[in-house]
Amino acid sequence: MREKILKDLMTAMKEKEKEKLSVLRMVKGAMQLEEISKKHALNDEEMITLLAKQIKTRKESIAEFEKGNRQDLVEQTQAEIDILNTYMPEQLGEEEVEKIVMDAIIEVDAKAPSDMGKVMGIITPKLRGKADMSTVSRMVKEKIANR
Repeated sequence: MREKILKDLMTAMKEKEKEKLSVLRMVKGAMQLEEISKKHALNDEEMITLLAKQIKTRKESIAEFEKGNRQDLVEQTQAEIDILNTYMPEQLGEEEVEKIVMDAIIEVDAKAPSDMGKVMGIITPKLRGKADMSTVSRMVKEKIANR
């Protein structure tokens, strides 16, 4: 994935795709910072985590731009998210996520909100990059509360 991003960065430069180039340069910068701190080249799982953080940051920005009534920035940021999403694994459907959540709840026999950490510990590696973790967290809380 790392190599694909770097290759696409070069292609975007050659084809003068300004928006894509800008986003990929930001990703490359974040990737380099992460590699310096970890002292090794990022593997695909670490790249997915990095891209998920980039997407989350932009979604938070969209919420702020909407509060400030800045539709131009909302559209620009959404376009950046769309570019980043092309590098993410295919997102799982709600039914698939719900099945994984229920299997984890049954596995740890979660009965109280204090069991949420155990459930999330099982779910997170399976769903990282494949589902919005804030939505998953909300789902886990609801399922535990309804048991």
